[in-house]
Amino acid sequence: MTERTQAAGRGAILYDDALLDHADDALFVPPPSAVSAAGGRGRAFILPRGDGEWVLRHYRRGGHAARFLGDLYLWNGLAASRPWREWRLLASLYKEGLPVPRPVAARVSRQGLFYRGDLVTRRIPGARSLAELLGGTSDIPWGAVGRTLRRFHDANVWHADLNAHNIVLDARGNVHLLDFDRGERRAAAAGWKMANLLRLKRSLDKLSRGRVHRELWSALLDGYGRRS
Repeated sequence: MTERTQAAGRGAILYDDALLDHADDALFVPPPSAVSAAGGRGRAFILPRGDGEWVLRHYRRGGHAARFLGDLYLWNGLAASRPWREWRLLASLYKEGLPVPRPVAARVSRQGLFYRGDLVTRRIPGARSLAELLGGTSDIPWGAVGRTLRRFHDANVWHADLNAHNIVLDARGNVHLLDFDRGERRAAAAGWKMANLLRLKRSLDKLSRGRVHRELWSALLDGYGRRS
């Protein structure tokens, strides 16, 4: 995996040259046949490829700021832009063998003092989120979820939005984390790690309406307590 940057209109594109010979704006325009996918606040589409599927996500603000700025972000340079930061964090995690989607390309388009952004990643085959599994009959490997979260925390990786939608199981039952927008490496301190876990607990409680029993959460914490 080697990153390349090239100009694109009033912005730039960052991409993995092992996956793309070149990148242009056409990569970030979903074809009419593209299927919408769950993508948090932003729009996301599944792009069929010869070697599998890719996911295209357009960055969009949440909360009160979305009413005024929508998908615009203040320009502070490419390196500080959200697509650049997420692409590079994903690339480093992927190289370290952590279970994240492989980043393909990121785009930033300047709009005066602001910019818009997009990100393309490889899709996890057969991915189903904890949110989906909570509403079905499939058993969730809570211990494996805990062990996976511990791997990220041991690598001092903070996930800004750790919830049941961003933890997925692939077709083989392996656990992966998605959506590292605003994620970062942090100093090795226990405080933010526990806050990360409690954020996930609130998400599970909200979605399950009490179906995540204490013993299941204990199984996750038991898995988390074991180093991989």
